[in-house]
Amino acid sequence: MTESLTTTLRYYGISPWEIEVLYGFLNSHFTINQEEIEADDEDFVSFLDVNIPLTFNDAFFEWFDFKRWEKVKAVFKEMKRRRGSGNAIKIVINFSGSPKIGFTVDTEDKQWFDNAVEKIDSVLELLPYHLDPQKIPSEVTEVYYKFDSKSIRWRLNTAASTQKQFSFKGDVWKEIN
Repeated sequence: MTESLTTTLRYYGISPWEIEVLYGFLNSHFTINQEEIEADDEDFVSFLDVNIPLTFNDAFFEWFDFKRWEKVKAVFKEMKRRRGSGNAIKIVINFSGSPKIGFTVDTEDKQWFDNAVEKIDSVLELLPYHLDPQKIPSEVTEVYYKFDSKSIRWRLNTAASTQKQFSFKGDVWKEIN
């Protein structure tokens, strides 16, 4: 992994200081494209979309360095702390791979937000089960997780193939029409 990998930070309502700190942790491993965008979700004062050009797996965390990952998570939690409760910030983290894996952290309560950020890496243990070809719709190219503050865990939320969209309800995937 010596070739230059590019990550993209798309955001609005994020302070230059917050971007600079996050940039500092990512810059040692990635070339970074930054794109400040117009606010496009009236429910959130701040939004950050991080695209990581690697597969969500143990090898990523070993390569990136677990201590550095902990610091990135601390930045996310600090962003939430600085904005208070309510729908103040939404963070989306997308990993490349087959399928692509995405996480949306938009919990109103700071404690659950912090808990969601802390537990992202624990989803690694669930991936073999969640991505079992017997359980997931065929030809899925993207899988998205959303944190469920009622059960205090990451839950499968949606999936997509080139032709279809799916929603995970209960314990089954349903096609979205």
